[in-house]
Amino acid sequence: MFTNALEEVSVDCPYCGETIDVFIDGSVSEQQYIEDCQVCCRPINFVVHIDEQQTVSVNVFHENE
Repeated sequence: MFTNALEEVSVDCPYCGETIDVFIDGSVSEQQYIEDCQVCCRPINFVVHIDEQQTVSVNVFHENE
């Protein structure tokens, strides 16, 4: 459940394909930010949405997408 806390989520890097763990801030329902891949160090665009039922959706894209 995402209630005003940092929660760990696994995503696949759109560049190298490795699964990385990131922390999502549950206090903000709509987020977009850039974070470097922990494996290949390339910038990943994150788009996060948390709905009323506290269901999280995380989409990751290449830097220029």
